[in-house]
Amino acid sequence: MTVLRAILIAGSGLMLAGCGADGEPVQPAPAQPTVSATVGVGSGGAYVGGGVGLSRGPLGIYLGF
Repeated sequence: MTVLRAILIAGSGLMLAGCGADGEPVQPAPAQPTVSATVGVGSGGAYVGGGVGLSRGPLGIYLGF
């Protein structure tokens, strides 16, 4: 059983290595910064808020304050 498992793992690795992409690698898009600011007046008085963020492709992080 262990010999068969080793053959399957080696064969899977060779098949995966044979599926390489052709051409030059594509550079990822640069990170996109995001800034927002909010000033408002409500029944409790004035307030200020905002946030900063950074996104790259489908991933992003945002910190509000």
